[in-house]
Amino acid sequence: MKVGFISLGCNKNLVDTEKTIALFKNHQYEIINDAKQAEIIVINTCGFIESAKQEAIDTILEMAEYKNQNCKYLIAMGCLVERYKEELEKEIPEVDLYIKYSEYDKLWNKIEELIENEATEREESFGELTDRVITTGDNYAYLKIADGCSNYCTYCAIPKIRGPLKSRKIESIIQEAKDLAQKGYKEIILTAQDTTKYGIDNYGEPRLAELLEELCKIPEIKWIRFLYAYPETITEELIDTIKKHPQICPYFDIPIQHISDTVLKRMNRHSNGQTIRKLITKLRKELPNSILRTTVMVGFPRRNGRRVSRVI
Repeated sequence: MKVGFISLGCNKNLVDTEKTIALFKNHQYEIINDAKQAEIIVINTCGFIESAKQEAIDTILEMAEYKNQNCKYLIAMGCLVERYKEELEKEIPEVDLYIKYSEYDKLWNKIEELIENEATEREESFGELTDRVITTGDNYAYLKIADGCSNYCTYCAIPKIRGPLKSRKIESIIQEAKDLAQKGYKEIILTAQDTTKYGIDNYGEPRLAELLEELCKIPEIKWIRFLYAYPETITEELIDTIKKHPQICPYFDIPIQHISDTVLKRMNRHSNGQTIRKLITKLRKELPNSILRTTVMVGFPRRNGRRVSRVI
């Protein structure tokens, strides 16, 4: 059967989609890019913010129209399903199978039960080293080093959707990086909800700097970058590691979210305006060619529902 995929949301979601594509491919399904020709359509949804939820619902409804054509099975998975599975089953019954993020360990069992119409106890791995079909071209690939988050920012639903921080073992990440390098990928982009806290749960301390050191030993990898670096855990050790290795791009994706101490405290962020300014000054001094990318929120809501009326 022909299977088409739509991946919504972040690059961490994309990695999960690539694993799902590989599962279908390994079971001899034909992967196609045309929804009109697909007999199975799989949508990996995002459920993070209102616009993402609306996009996911609109996409599901759009793909449901193909149930009147070639599509025999419509499958929705991911974060929106994790948050609203019961409501979705009730409101959009055109979807044949909803799979929550927390059900990924049984993902293929559920798909096989739907398509083959038979239950099976055989498990198909969705673990750390599951095969992936890379969808980002021939030059770069995302490498997910952790999932979940333990920061519990007051505006963020990620811990409720994906649970607390779960870091992968360094050995597992290095093996996947070597596999990608052997397949010809020259750039590796490390991703997690908070990359700079990588390893705290497994090793009791941040291990991103150590991980980068090990990745730099893979000669085929020419560029390494990491995303979602929170300001309070960008350490001297991490900066020194970046300075030492030309393979590591001096690209800092730091979501500061705000600069007002009052707002940052309400956000349950673990930095303040002074520490953020000091960090940016330090990065400019230590790595003058560095690139800084950030996000800032405007109008953060108060607990009683009133919104901040001015930008600080």
